[in-house]
Amino acid sequence: VFGDGKTNEGPTASHWLGTDNVSRDILARLIYGARVSLIFAVAGVTVGIIVGGTLGSIAGYFRGFLETFLMAVVDFWLSFPALVFFIFVTTMLSQRGLLVLCLIIGVIIWAPYTRFARATALSVSGQDFVTAARAIGTSRRRILFREIFPNVFPSLLAYGLVSMAVLIILESTLSFLGLGVEIPTASWGGMISQARQDLLINVWPAVFPAAVLFMTVYSFNNLSDWLRQQASARSAAI
Repeated sequence: VFGDGKTNEGPTASHWLGTDNVSRDILARLIYGARVSLIFAVAGVTVGIIVGGTLGSIAGYFRGFLETFLMAVVDFWLSFPALVFFIFVTTMLSQRGLLVLCLIIGVIIWAPYTRFARATALSVSGQDFVTAARAIGTSRRRILFREIFPNVFPSLLAYGLVSMAVLIILESTLSFLGLGVEIPTASWGGMISQARQDLLINVWPAVFPAAVLFMTVYSFNNLSDWLRQQASARSAAI
């Protein structure tokens, strides 16, 4: 959103957070940039919880050859440096649209979620209520869906919120380095990067996106801590 022609203007009544070096309204770009960061993070966490959570729960409950095979695949996938893979794929595709970035992070992120879900499922499968379900002849499939998944999900969600904060930082870092969404699409990291050249003239275009980025990550971390405490209290009650 362009302003009235004044560049690097401080906060005013017409532009609450001021304008950048091409007279674009900073507040409007912050709001639009939030869409990019949050969609990227939510897409990654959603794929991680669904794909990684399912595979990890299956591996942690069924054990045996299936667990060995899945964990071998996870270890193999985790051996690739994620950032290098990310840069390589975007370079090969010659595209950096939001959809492409979400697809790439979905391919990368399922492995650590699988490992975390497996560890949680191993703990849950040793609980008394799972043993009691086995004792009364409940099928393994029913135990998986009724006992394992519901008790893995809260911890996995807390892990996902921490991961979401990391993904927001990742997207901002990529945009700051010129590897995120393409200009002129607004993103918080891109806004900070573009504001560097005019810091001696006006610091607001860099300060506001940095502050929003900090508060967003801080909020997700606090929410994750609260969910982890709730999950721990629930486990203790069981």
